[in-house]
Amino acid sequence: MFFGRGRKRGAAVAERRPEVEEAERLVAAGEPFEAIDMLNRANRAERDPELEREVRRVRHLAGLELLANPPSDPRFPEAAAELPPRGEQSRIPEVTPDELSAEVLRAAVLESGCLLVRNLMDRDEALRIADEIDRSFEVRLEVGPGGSDQAGYYDELVPEPPLQIDQRDWIKEGGGVLAADSPRLLFDMFESFENAGLRSVIEGYLGEKPAVSAQKCTLRKATPDVPGAWHQDGRFLGNVRSMNVWLSLSRCGDVAPSMDVIPRRLEEFVAAGTEGTFLSYQVSDAVATEAAADAGIVRPIFDPGDALLFDEMFLHQTGSDPSMPNPRYAIESWFFGPSAYPDDFVPIAF
Repeated sequence: MFFGRGRKRGAAVAERRPEVEEAERLVAAGEPFEAIDMLNRANRAERDPELEREVRRVRHLAGLELLANPPSDPRFPEAAAELPPRGEQSRIPEVTPDELSAEVLRAAVLESGCLLVRNLMDRDEALRIADEIDRSFEVRLEVGPGGSDQAGYYDELVPEPPLQIDQRDWIKEGGGVLAADSPRLLFDMFESFENAGLRSVIEGYLGEKPAVSAQKCTLRKATPDVPGAWHQDGRFLGNVRSMNVWLSLSRCGDVAPSMDVIPRRLEEFVAAGTEGTFLSYQVSDAVATEAAADAGIVRPIFDPGDALLFDEMFLHQTGSDPSMPNPRYAIESWFFGPSAYPDDFVPIAF
């Protein structure tokens, strides 16, 4: 069964680009990924907000189809025999995009809980998208809740019912905008991930075609006064198969907030909600220090375009200091295997 609301027919429809009509035909024929590829090619040739809204819509429908027909027995890959070398400062396994593979990622996650990929995105592109994030914040303020701008910097995704997105106020308070609410930047994000070879890596790692969650894919600007809170995302995501791509768009870790991380694999959830915490899933400093053991706590320094990849068991927090002079721009994008996708989250196929 395929999903999708019907569209009203009339004069407005006749004015649409022919690629949008073709995308609808492909979706109706059960070929959403072919529609995505076609729309992407057209938008690369000539960027158009209409195409970017349409490819977002089709990615959502394709994500629903993935959830409706998940594989029965997905497998993680065999870990690479050799662990990538650890960075001198980060103390985390580090690779370049050319060295990244599902097997290398698996080895790093099992050993250190994460993998740092240097230059996953071109530096100039990362800085450009950071500026565009500021623009998306400005447009959101201009158009207001539920509003939309013609250029596609802010246009709230309306998912297929009964799904809904009700986290927007909380995301806004945390210095973020949902990537799914910016069709223009969502296109840029997926294009950069595609160019870096992430599609095959994440699919190979999860053992199934991935979908990001609209609620857990955020364009973020973190100011130095934002406090950290230790946590493992699996505590509130449930039983999932996941990989998070945390992509820095600015220099951070020394002049802007980064992340404090524990570079070791944790197979179980540590104690949460204990003394010194405010939320049920929050981990205290004392518990985090104990969990770190000999691995210690690290605050990696990221350059624009560097990314940290980790799953739902990774213990981390925002690493900030009020004395830092700059905010940090980043994209946080959680990919999930459809066979173990979190309840009530809105899927967007990669």
